[in-house]
Amino acid sequence: MKRITTAALSVLLLATAGCTDGGGGGNGSGSGNVPGVTDTEIVVGTHMPLTGPAAGGYSKIAPATKAYFDYVNANGGVHGRKITYKIKDDGYNPANTQTVVRELVLQDKVFAVLNGLGTPTHTGVLDFLKTNRVPDLFVASGSRSWNQADKYPQTFGFNPDYTVEGKILATYIKENLAGKKTCFLGQDDDFGRDSLAGVEKILGAVAAKESYVTSNPNVGPQMGALKAAGCEVVVLATVPGFTALSIGTAAKIAFKPQFVVSNVGSDPTTVGKTLGAAAPLMEGLVAANYLPLNTDEANPWIQLFKKVNAEHNGNAEFDNNVVYGMSVGYLFVQALQSAGKDLTRDKILETVQKNGFQGPGLVPLRFSAQDHSGYGGEQLTKVENGKAVYFGTPYTTDDGDGPVAPYQGQAVAPPPSGVPAA
Repeated sequence: MKRITTAALSVLLLATAGCTDGGGGGNGSGSGNVPGVTDTEIVVGTHMPLTGPAAGGYSKIAPATKAYFDYVNANGGVHGRKITYKIKDDGYNPANTQTVVRELVLQDKVFAVLNGLGTPTHTGVLDFLKTNRVPDLFVASGSRSWNQADKYPQTFGFNPDYTVEGKILATYIKENLAGKKTCFLGQDDDFGRDSLAGVEKILGAVAAKESYVTSNPNVGPQMGALKAAGCEVVVLATVPGFTALSIGTAAKIAFKPQFVVSNVGSDPTTVGKTLGAAAPLMEGLVAANYLPLNTDEANPWIQLFKKVNAEHNGNAEFDNNVVYGMSVGYLFVQALQSAGKDLTRDKILETVQKNGFQGPGLVPLRFSAQDHSGYGGEQLTKVENGKAVYFGTPYTTDDGDGPVAPYQGQAVAPPPSGVPAA
């Protein structure tokens, strides 16, 4: 009987935690009824692969976001509050993700989960965050799972979704590599499947397709099969470590296709570090991006982020993961500023849904009541002399049958202070 009573009490406590103020009635002024919000502080958290198969490059994202928050805190914070960012390592393991996200919500009482990274990892916490009414903002993945406004009204993406990206990459292939036998290697989850769906919307069925799992760092069989199929172009929906594995393995078997790579696995600094002496194999690699490139010294966003990196991030090696992390931080501060001093969970969700944010992105964010995906397109890049460089024009599209269309809008400059205005 004691066990039953204890179990029942545990369920009751969990249910009570799940009913903790979602923001509807809290005034956010230190009265204690908005989790993670006091008169002087906003506590948010994230899960990130600081270790494990996706740590290469990705482990730099959350520290860069925190550095931007520290910069904002040093400049007065947001409506008088400082942002505290709790970063939990999940090792890119879905079981670990569930554990650390529960800690963030039930123990650390975070106001929101920000930029949790990974398709297989974050998918497993969607229902928990919904039950506990926790804002789930700017997920670090392009899965279409984040864009389910009716089912998961608290969740919003950040990256262009992988189907949008697949359509843009495939349009490049169709226009520049017509007649070449195109094949595909992708991660064995929604990342790979969504990317392939986008590619095949433009090209039709690819000539051959392979998949990998992150727990097995051997893509020899997959590369061998693609070589045997006579593939001339290989689209990679891979995290950085597996981009490097794919390129390096192909070279070892004298397989030399044109690689066209997802943004999330194409940062030259990260991939090149893994390849080591074989880094020149990246030359000519085609990918895409939607944020300023880390090597563009003239870009005012890069100048701002380098300043923040030097002052608050230990002057860490400045790559596109750092740019990404700070861009996420900037967007979250914009949302907080727009939500106002009377901060609640409901209000931050309403603010994000209203959109209107302008920041470092080359294309617009798509947030609305019906659309919770992130950026709506990308611009193509090519690795030249070891660096990614943009070419052509940005493109936007949707994850359906809409056209891939050039985007003519101009990126905005950051405010002089580097902090978005209220």
